[in-house]
Amino acid sequence: MGIRQSDEELMLAFQQGDLKAYEELVRRHRHGVYNFIYRFLGNPETAEEVFQEVFIKIHKASARYAPNGKFTTWLYTITRNQCVDTFRRNRIREAMSLETPTNGEDSRLGDRIASDNIPQDVLSSARQIEAVLGEALARLNEDQREVFLLREKQGFKFEEIASMTGVSVNTVKSRMRYALDGLRRTLKQSKYRELLEDKKV
Repeated sequence: MGIRQSDEELMLAFQQGDLKAYEELVRRHRHGVYNFIYRFLGNPETAEEVFQEVFIKIHKASARYAPNGKFTTWLYTITRNQCVDTFRRNRIREAMSLETPTNGEDSRLGDRIASDNIPQDVLSSARQIEAVLGEALARLNEDQREVFLLREKQGFKFEEIASMTGVSVNTVKSRMRYALDGLRRTLKQSKYRELLEDKKV
């Protein structure tokens, strides 16, 4: 097949009208992006919606893309912003006790689209330990959770996370420390507290 193209090369090819380049980018990153969204928001239905919105935004914003840095930094900045917007919108809705009626047909269409794009293993039920960690993550505040996910799950450097979130590197490191402390507290209260002896969470 030849030399594997970088993400940046694929994005530039897509700018020139190569739809297969866009499809390859989605294939490469759908698992990581969905996992990040799901862990951030904690709701599979909302995560599927945001997942679709993110890649629609990537598609629409492709003309403005410039390879000044890593594609993944650009991708996760958009993903992170979409998660934050959705999280805050949902929190406002809950506070106002609004109930938005859903259209059953649209929901089924959304399920079909999502099932075509998200690997089955991502949508399958998590193991018990994943459930405990998910609960621990849900207890963190929004800022701490996003830093933990970007650092530990997606592998970004503190400097990259600072650029994505618009805060200083020291603030990012501080949020990470608070996140780790919070996760440790939750694990100590669970039956998985012995994990703390083998692994630093």
